[in-house]
Amino acid sequence: MARSVLRYVEHRITQHPDTDVTFEAECLAYECRWQATPSTDGAAVDVECMSHTGRTGHGGFRRLCTSFALVVRNE
Repeated sequence: MARSVLRYVEHRITQHPDTDVTFEAECLAYECRWQATPSTDGAAVDVECMSHTGRTGHGGFRRLCTSFALVVRNE
């Protein structure tokens, strides 16, 4: 008869230390294909969105914040 030992280890998720968060945005207006230039500066992406709204009147955007995460053991 085989025996198994279960070992529970706590983990946590953290942002990878060698990467930055990337911010992106795209206009949600019908048939508008505008997208902000991806940037590590969220404020710069927001300014691009506001400039697009000023030029077109489009006020809805989908914003993305992308990061690379690591799951590590709690020690």
